[in-house]
Amino acid sequence: MVTKILNPKVEAYLIEGCGRCPLGNTPKCKVNNWKEELNLLRLIVSESELKEEVKWGVPCYTSNGKNIIMIGAFKESCFISFFKGALIKDTKGLLSKLGENSQAGRVIRFTNLKEIKKNEHIIKTYIQEAIEIEKSGMKMPQNKLPEPIPHEFQLRLDAIPTLKTAFESLTPGRQRSYILHISQPKQSKTRESRIDKCIPKIFSGKGFNEY
Repeated sequence: MVTKILNPKVEAYLIEGCGRCPLGNTPKCKVNNWKEELNLLRLIVSESELKEEVKWGVPCYTSNGKNIIMIGAFKESCFISFFKGALIKDTKGLLSKLGENSQAGRVIRFTNLKEIKKNEHIIKTYIQEAIEIEKSGMKMPQNKLPEPIPHEFQLRLDAIPTLKTAFESLTPGRQRSYILHISQPKQSKTRESRIDKCIPKIFSGKGFNEY
């Protein structure tokens, strides 16, 4: 087993939750329902070469600055999420979409420790494949829609269930305002920066031009 220094911010997440809602650091926080399972998923991911960070309030694992995996909790399950999971050869049929419009992101959901332990080997295989996919530079084909969601933004929506829910709850006009704003820059780094700035407003239920 690889010994490495783990991120103390993840320790805080496992105790207090993501902090994005009033239930954080209370018994009703959904993270509390899955602490053992999340700790085991964390241990499994920590055996890889990935760096442990916290992004958007949840544990995120990166390689050379690229987001590869996230772990977190839904109300009814916990999960491990792969940013480019659609490119993984899902030989065991474990991966699923977060929603009908999910493009790259895929998740594996768990409802108990036994499920995680049973699938530990294949989880590790998928983790390694996800790392190799990122290193190879493979990219998801883009949907040819009149106003497609920017690739970087779709990755975030696929990987962060609460963000996806918040965005889909917005009116079509508000959704469009974010898509247009994020799509404008030519550089991916600038689009990523705009996404970071938009996330708090999306969670607040406002459109891009609302204050």
